Amino acid sequence: MSDQVGNSAGFDADIVVIGAGAAGLMSAIHAARTARQEFAKIIPTTDTPKATDSQTQTAARIVVLDGAPRIGIKILVAGGGRCNVTHHVVREQDYAGSTPAAIRRVLSRFTVADCVAFFNQLGVELKQEDTGKLFPVTDDAHTVLNALLQAARAVDVDIRSPLRVQTITPLVDGGFEVAGAWGSLRARRVALCSGGKSLPKSGSDGLGLELVQKLGHSVTEHVIPSLVPLVASAQHWVRSLSGLTLDAEVRVVSATGKRITSFTNSMLFTHFGLSGPAVLDISRYLMMERTRDASASLQLSFMPGCSLEQADTWLLEAKAQTVLSRLREKLPERLAKTLLEGAGIASDRTPKQIERDRRRALAQLLCGAPVEIVGDRGFSHAEVTAGGVPLSEMNLATMESRKCPGLYMAGEILDVDGRIGGFNFQWAWASGFVAGISMTSSLNSSPHFLKPNNENNR
Repeated sequence: MSDQVGNSAGFDADIVVIGAGAAGLMSAIHAARTARQEFAKIIPTTDTPKATDSQTQTAARIVVLDGAPRIGIKILVAGGGRCNVTHHVVREQDYAGSTPAAIRRVLSRFTVADCVAFFNQLGVELKQEDTGKLFPVTDDAHTVLNALLQAARAVDVDIRSPLRVQTITPLVDGGFEVAGAWGSLRARRVALCSGGKSLPKSGSDGLGLELVQKLGHSVTEHVIPSLVPLVASAQHWVRSLSGLTLDAEVRVVSATGKRITSFTNSMLFTHFGLSGPAVLDISRYLMMERTRDASASLQLSFMPGCSLEQADTWLLEAKAQTVLSRLREKLPERLAKTLLEGAGIASDRTPKQIERDRRRALAQLLCGAPVEIVGDRGFSHAEVTAGGVPLSEMNLATMESRKCPGLYMAGEILDVDGRIGGFNFQWAWASGFVAGISMTSSLNSSPHFLKPNNENNR
């Protein structure tokens, strides 16, 4: 833990939340709402003269600090600018990183139903699409961000930006000093919701991970982009199919051919390699597996679930059909011609006219085409970060640090990353909710907390 400094005259805030993204705004809103509820309980029984509405609007001073010039960028760009708020079914199996049991414990505190009800309360109606994704009916991410900001203002959360936090220093008698080039604030509790490293222009450039390490936490050995497009070798045929989209099975295999994991969904060929939901989902598994086994590779199956033998049999069943005509039953013509070229087969031949070895090479391309992936497009194109602070270092009932009392964390800074489809937002809402209500609850015993606002803000 970093050096402590003397704790003198008072605090500037009861709670400082670092990061005004999904997790940070959720933490601040629920911390303030919980404080109001507690404040309302004690006001009728105090000897304090009845305060005016302006004096009693809040029971806690909650400040949110964000270093980005524009708040909520990740919310605004999510889902192609529509903001995929959550998914209709969310399970711990939809996430990687920390253990499923740990992830489930947090998710269970704020479910999909809770999420839908929360946003409905804010005036944001959600619709479910065929994919299971939930979007605002306006199809505009601004609807979501504006509702969160309005909800924060309604409970007098003080959002300040761009104020980049560069140090967090524990105070001798409890609390923290949070500082940057703009100055400093002293707070009784701090919530670190600064994100990981993905989309650094949003403000989540990894500084939060550095700050938390200085406070005694560890960070996973590998912190890598997740939900990120993959780059194929310059000569690979996938690049020649740029713009083509189709459903396919994308899988990671070991050097021995063992299947590590796979996803079947829409896939997009691009000028640099591969993208689309199936590829984004598989990306963290391929790149993380390569940290252990450099020979791990990627395969595409255009006949999901089919073996080499089944694909070969399917070709032979074409009888008098040309092989190109047969392939067009399942594949776009551009892809069909590219696979035939890769196998060295003329498009006007029938499958029975093709040499066995060449036909089986085509069958292999249909059910397990290897793609030489040379890297990914990096954090600037990643939707989320894989890796971060292990959940084992957190009290999952409260999201308080086990290493640094009074410090809370939520969202992407933790070692949890989900599939595409609203899962990462659901993690942010859930972990932010738990952190928010827990910070306020932890302050109930403080002699300086839950006083009427005219005293609390002196």
